[in-house]
Amino acid sequence: MNTEANGVSQAPLGPHAILMVDDEVHACKWFARLYGNEFTVLTAHSVDQALALLAQKGHEVAVLLTDYAMPARDGVALLSAARREYPHVARLLVSAYADKDMALSAVNQGQVEAILEKPLDEALTRQTLREALAACQQRNRQRLLLGRREAALRETLGFLAHEVTSPLATVRGYLSAMRERHRDVPDGEGDVAYIAQQKPGDVLFMIEAAQRRAEYAQSLVSTFVQSARDATLGNASASLLASELVAAVQQEYPFDAAGEEAWLSTDVEADFTLPGRRDLLYLVLCTLVKNALIALRPHAAQMSSTPQVKIALTRAAPTPGLPAQATIRVWDNGPGIPPEVLRRLTLEPVTTRADCGGNGMGLLFCGRVMNALGGSVEVRSEPGQGTEILLYFPNAVGRVPRAGQEP
Repeated sequence: MNTEANGVSQAPLGPHAILMVDDEVHACKWFARLYGNEFTVLTAHSVDQALALLAQKGHEVAVLLTDYAMPARDGVALLSAARREYPHVARLLVSAYADKDMALSAVNQGQVEAILEKPLDEALTRQTLREALAACQQRNRQRLLLGRREAALRETLGFLAHEVTSPLATVRGYLSAMRERHRDVPDGEGDVAYIAQQKPGDVLFMIEAAQRRAEYAQSLVSTFVQSARDATLGNASASLLASELVAAVQQEYPFDAAGEEAWLSTDVEADFTLPGRRDLLYLVLCTLVKNALIALRPHAAQMSSTPQVKIALTRAAPTPGLPAQATIRVWDNGPGIPPEVLRRLTLEPVTTRADCGGNGMGLLFCGRVMNALGGSVEVRSEPGQGTEILLYFPNAVGRVPRAGQEP
């Protein structure tokens, strides 16, 4: 497993290698032979050579073990540079001198995790390397996890901004329309103004529609603010029933046209406790309802039956042979999805509404939220037969008994 500094390594990805730095060539060769049976060993013979190797393979190096006394620059200088530029690397110092000042310098400047004395004790050194390697890999896992969380947070905030922007743009449009229709009463008739209507009730409709959208945007922002506050304070999120989430969407979603709310129906008999945060699941369900309504609107006048969007709590198996899981089903009787679009829908951003602000990220966002909860999303659709979207929750707490039912 040993590899010299100028060699080519076929090591696996991620930090895993031990970089031994000593100006004595024979000491490096001895170290590589002795510990190469357990570790991937890289060697360098000076601070400059070690820094050049780190610049090339820093992502592979997990542990830096360096001699203290070297010409030009000593081991503490190398440890200090590694601390600044490669903070994931575990740093160890080797010295033949029982020098208190050197030890303090190594701890303070290089923040070493251990100091080993020459000649190296094989058992102690091997154990120290194992512990340093494990510590580095644990830090790397945490760093990757934080990176994924930051990426997910950025994506969530971006999607939230998009969802909030849409209703606010509608509010702005209604206010602009009312401003254009604003009329002052002629002088001498009191301090009165009015807004001219193009048809009876259209001003009231704009006011009510703008109010619904403002309340919807406020509900999204308030929910995320509360979640951020709970996370900061370390509060555990309260359990949420799927029926409560469905009720919140039914009550708070800003339907565009009068009568649209009658399209939405629910069936919450097979209730269950949801895992995860309310804000993300609320946004997921609102996104699916919005997509269904947008698909229905252009065809509503020509449909032989009433447009329908139904949210149902049920149990279903994601694939044949697996046990049934707690499921939220969102179904509509719209035009369906063409097969060539359906194949790409959960794999990449796909939109047929780019001209009106669609970005194709909605269903991808829903899928990532469900994956983070250990669940999944399935889309079923045929042209002319509507669309069905299933959210599977394998980690949900079992069905909540209704009054009069046996648990």
